[in-house]
Amino acid sequence: MAALVFASNLWSKYAIQIDARLGGEQRVIPRIFGRAFELHPGQGLTPAQLEQRLNDVGYASRTIVERPGEYSVGSSVIVLRPRGDEAATVRVEFSKGATSVVAKLVNQETGRAVPQLTLEAPMLTALASGEKRRFTALGTIPDRMREAVLAIEDRRFYDHPGVDVIRSGGALLTNVFGDKNYLVGGSTLTQQIVKNTFLTSEKTMRRKLQEQFMALVLESRLSKDQILELYLNDVVLGQRGPFAIHGVAEAARIFFGKDVRNVTLAEAATIAGVIQSPSRLSPFRNPERAIDRRNVVLGAMVEAGYVTKEEADASRLLPLGLATRALENEAPYFVDYVSQLVNERYTGLLEKGIGVDVFTTVDLQLQRIAQEAVASGLAQVDEQLAKRGEAGKAQAAMVAVDPRTGEIVALVGGRSYSTSQYNRAVTTRRQPGSVFKPFVYLTAFERMVADGGIEPTPATIVMDEPTIFMDGEEPYEPGNYQDEYSGLISLREALAKSRNIVAIKVAERTGYDEVAALWSKIGVGTPAKPYPSIALGVFEASPLEMATAYTLFSNDGSVRPLRAVTRIVENGESRPLTEDPSPVVSRPDTTFLVTNMMRAVMNEGTGAGARRDGFRLDAAGKSGTTNEMRDAWFAGFTPELLAVVWVGFDDNHPIGLGGAQAALPIWTAFMKKALAGRPDVEFAPPEGVVFADIDPSTGMLAGPWCPRTVREAFLEGTEPARRCFWHRP
Repeated sequence: MAALVFASNLWSKYAIQIDARLGGEQRVIPRIFGRAFELHPGQGLTPAQLEQRLNDVGYASRTIVERPGEYSVGSSVIVLRPRGDEAATVRVEFSKGATSVVAKLVNQETGRAVPQLTLEAPMLTALASGEKRRFTALGTIPDRMREAVLAIEDRRFYDHPGVDVIRSGGALLTNVFGDKNYLVGGSTLTQQIVKNTFLTSEKTMRRKLQEQFMALVLESRLSKDQILELYLNDVVLGQRGPFAIHGVAEAARIFFGKDVRNVTLAEAATIAGVIQSPSRLSPFRNPERAIDRRNVVLGAMVEAGYVTKEEADASRLLPLGLATRALENEAPYFVDYVSQLVNERYTGLLEKGIGVDVFTTVDLQLQRIAQEAVASGLAQVDEQLAKRGEAGKAQAAMVAVDPRTGEIVALVGGRSYSTSQYNRAVTTRRQPGSVFKPFVYLTAFERMVADGGIEPTPATIVMDEPTIFMDGEEPYEPGNYQDEYSGLISLREALAKSRNIVAIKVAERTGYDEVAALWSKIGVGTPAKPYPSIALGVFEASPLEMATAYTLFSNDGSVRPLRAVTRIVENGESRPLTEDPSPVVSRPDTTFLVTNMMRAVMNEGTGAGARRDGFRLDAAGKSGTTNEMRDAWFAGFTPELLAVVWVGFDDNHPIGLGGAQAALPIWTAFMKKALAGRPDVEFAPPEGVVFADIDPSTGMLAGPWCPRTVREAFLEGTEPARRCFWHRP
């Protein structure tokens, strides 16, 4: 009787404890979502990229599409049925050739063209501290995934009450007398949940009995399907970077870059096999062990009658097929940045334990393109550094923005998030170097208008030669890159070739304090001191801050503060967002003059490598290389996309490569793919800007004998009045 009373009290105690921790609905975890994906004809996209986007939002691959949330893949065709009661099945046809483009969207039932299709916003992550997980209903997890886990972990799950006496005894006999080359476990799935959720890892008889007793209690509180759902969502399946991977759905994304609905038999067996020892059997660290364990799981599935021997044998021959950069492709640096922003502006919102969904600006397609561009660009940098015998690996950061709105569409904070979570795109402040020069010329044009003058203009001629400037009482003797000087040169060409001497002369004539004041109006980075070196960007700013500053060139002189969050939904209701003001820094006409000068950077200057590598759209930009070649930059933009790239070392020692060598190739690779299939949109001149053909060597209106002419932009009334006759025969 005493034992019965004790057991009853213990049962009641454990029941209360289990109900408090596991009972009711799945616990609420804040979630972060990316931008909804818009699909339209003419879009640069491959079938594989669209399939990845469908996996992002949990569409299931099927032979025949029958229900919403399903798709099938054919030759240059994907058929999908969007979610929604009224959604119709859509056939997406792709062009064939070197560059894949969406040729057309067709309603499968009516045969009519569909102008546009919008997919749901993809979930980037659930913000559980130190974890990556995504709750997935049991009915959504495919049979092969459930069967793989049951076959290797608890084949009699649906037959025992929480403790499997038969299996425990069989496991003991097998481990002592059997000939298997691995140990057989006796714990049920229910016991594993109890052990991982409520108990310590100590291996004592008392703890084992406690585990078994609590397993019986748990089985009385939840149904078998609820317990299996809980297990498949909570089981630990390894570590990637700072995150523990929880649940088979998250493992499917991190291991294979797939929604769990679409894992193959081999992939399901790989995930199930990792459960026994996530570190030792990690497919990333120990692929051979992971394959061996996968094959064991396949054998167990045959023994359990879940698959045929022929199916298992075919799966044994397959490679692991890991998506090695799947964690990076989920925009982890961007997620960290968003979490920081939300915590700063809405203190405690993400720790309340309430339903909070944060919708962001990041485009997962562009994010993956950015990640690939950074990875390939750093591989090239590594090769160049290796030839010099340079030790250590350089780092890179990229921020891509819609300059019209300030929305961040892609952000890469380093070489590998798994290795380092330090976000260089946001946190690292370095001297921008020559990337700052456009702001020097902008200040000069602003000063000209304020003074009612007609000089300087982009065609103004300045002497480019070794020059000593006075920095207070001290002489300051800078030089051009590689000591190259051009003699008489126009401001347009000086910016295109990034001539230091000319930039400092322009800043000197304008007033160093005026240049510093304009930077102060932009409101990013560290304050710029009014010294001659200001023209060479001798202050500090992060890639994110430089991207902010460059938005003024696409917005008629107004800065667009960068946005990462578009909507916050708290318990089903949208929360009002605070928006930063857009400071007006310069006039539309003077701003356009500088933008037009930066087009020369791309077409004939330090950014011309982008043209050689096949980037053809109208664009403007500027390379940057800092003192002693410590940092390499490139900032460039079209009317609809702006990207800033930084390359350097974390310890700030010289990388020894210029912006055109290290940063420009990354920028080019990104922009080519990001804008593939987009029409060429030119920069539209504002009112008050006129054009004239000039002779770039004299700055005068081009004459009939001038060997070279340039179509130059001027503020109305400042264009040259004299015609060039220097080249007359």
